[in-house]
Amino acid sequence: MISAALIFVIAFVVVALVLVFAGVKTVPQGTNWTIERFGRYTRTLSPGLHLIIPFIDSVGRRMNMQESVLDIPGQKVITKDNATVQVDAVAFYQVIDAARAAYEVQNLHQAMSNLAVTNIRSVMGNMALDEVLSRRNEINDTLLAVIDQATNPWGVKVLRVELKDIAPPEDLVNAMARQMKAEREKRATILEAEGVREASIKRAEGDKQSAILIAEGKREAAFREAEARERQAQAEAKATRVVAEAIAENGAQAINYFLGTKYVEALAKMGSSNNAKMFFLPVEAAGVMASIAGIGELAKEAQARSALDSNRPRGSVPSSG
Repeated sequence: MISAALIFVIAFVVVALVLVFAGVKTVPQGTNWTIERFGRYTRTLSPGLHLIIPFIDSVGRRMNMQESVLDIPGQKVITKDNATVQVDAVAFYQVIDAARAAYEVQNLHQAMSNLAVTNIRSVMGNMALDEVLSRRNEINDTLLAVIDQATNPWGVKVLRVELKDIAPPEDLVNAMARQMKAEREKRATILEAEGVREASIKRAEGDKQSAILIAEGKREAAFREAEARERQAQAEAKATRVVAEAIAENGAQAINYFLGTKYVEALAKMGSSNNAKMFFLPVEAAGVMASIAGIGELAKEAQARSALDSNRPRGSVPSSG
């Protein structure tokens, strides 16, 4: 038979093993355990190996200390301008105090979800539809500040609040599409009108510049024409002066010479014309002959003077009279 001592030893070993398993606790990474003594919170166990008093201390709540995701259920929100939109959101939070998260609120997940829903309706209800659609970042920041402040007594830190989707009604979406189309057509019309105006201005400036250049060209041409006429007048005056000197020096013979040369030039032009087949000499042909005779006499007189000058010895002074 088994002796009493052996039974005692076996019973002692079993009780020791039970006490060891009941008193030694291993907390996994990312969680905190609360310890209760006779139902009252005493301390919090961090990740690692811990010893508690068996049968006196017990594990109360096992709290997850990692960042968690709270999927806020979709809801209908009425905006400031009485537009109904369907809103879906998500929140990211982390428990930073396990004791308060365990004992300050009964159901942390449900409490945070209801708090987020209430604040979404409150924040977006004070904004018009256009503001709700265009100011998501401001709505996210406002919700984050409000929810984080409200959950701070629960030992929770709200990290981010994001609106996943804002869905207006179908008829409102169609109205917004028509409004956007009308706005784009308006801007296109304005841009087209501005383009036409700019083109008209550029065209007018080009016409103005062209008119200025044409006027300057005409002025330059008139100036050059006047200068040409002036030079021609000077040449004619010089020629007239030379003719007058020749007439004053040679008398009627010079007049006959000039008339004869002009008469001959006129006859030459008449003869070289393509349309002139035949022409009649004027009745005053004797006058022409007299002019030619005068030209011959001038030529003879010029030859006589040239011969006299060549025969006169150098240094002699011609006698007067």
